[in-house]
This record gives sequence, C-alpha cells and structure tokens, in this order.
Amino acid sequence: MTTIGIIIGSTRPGRNGEEVARWVRELAVAHAGDAADFDLVDLQDYRLPLLDEPIPAARADGTQPHTRRWAERIGACDAFVVVTPEYNTTAPSSLTNAIDYLLREWAGKPVGYVGYGIYGAVMAIHKLRAQAGVLRMADIGPQVALTLAEDFVNFTEFRPREFQAGRLHELLDELLAWERALVSLRTEAGAAS
Repeated sequence: MTTIGIIIGSTRPGRNGEEVARWVRELAVAHAGDAADFDLVDLQDYRLPLLDEPIPAARADGTQPHTRRWAERIGACDAFVVVTPEYNTTAPSSLTNAIDYLLREWAGKPVGYVGYGIYGAVMAIHKLRAQAGVLRMADIGPQVALTLAEDFVNFTEFRPREFQAGRLHELLDELLAWERALVSLRTEAGAAS
C-alpha cells in the first residue's frame, strides 16, 4: 500500500499546522479511499537539533540516533504533502532543517504543498519547490494556499473556504498519479540492473 506522509512543518507553539494537517488527512482519506494510507508526520515528534551530522547526507547516511529515526520515518513514505506556514517569506527553519538531514530518502518521490499564512505561504512554497528539485523529488504543480484572513477566524481558528477542498483533491489526484508513475520507473530501473 502507498504511504503518503503529511508533514507538519511548524514546531512553533500555537501553530495552525496541526489543524490544517488533520483537515488534509481527513479529506485525503475520504477522497482517495483505499488508494493510499495517509500518515501525519509531526516534526515536533522528532526534536531534530540544528543539523549536527558531520558528513553531508549526499556522502553518507546519518550517524546520530535522531537522524536514523527520522530517516526511517521518511524512507517509509512513498510521497509527501508538506503543510507549511510562511515566516518572513520562507518556510520555518524547523522544516528546512529536517529536510536537510536527508537526501536519498526524499529522492524519486513526489511532493505537494499546502501553505497557510497572510498570502497562503506562496513564497515559502516557491523556495521549497527549488529545494525539492535539488533533492530529485517530483514537485507537483497544484498547491493549496490558505490565507489567514479568509480561511481562519481571527487568524487562528481554521475554517477553510469550500473551494479549498476541490484544490486539495486536485493536489491529491496528481500526487497519487505521480507516485504510481515513479513506482513504475523505480521497478523498471531495479529490474534492469
């Protein structure tokens, strides 16, 4: 069974990401049925310090216990939906730090984005898309941009506008299509070697 990791990218106290990620998961399960398992991956559960591996992930697997635990969790996923806020026009440092810990666990997997913030986290997602390309991830086109003024009450209580569910369905459909295509390519590549 395909496993889609829904990554909660913020570790900030009072964050909105947890509620947004639960909404993503609930709609994903209802929309995709048994096409995939949708698992929440909360960065708070991993407590990753600022990158403390002496050798870059491009040259060697991590040696720290927290790195190995994180690598196992991400390696078990076939695709990702990243739920991110935008802080000062970029993704939270907790998210970029977590991404930087790994390399091969990300490669060859599709990723989609659900952003929330004043302008729907579009600038943060733009920067995450650039990072995904370097990691050899399949960065899919549809994204969900939730604005604090229109998809939240008083900037904190999550109440997405109705059309946002349709945008999320588009994201999920494309993410699952890319995941099937990439699995097929990985299977063919493995058979050829």
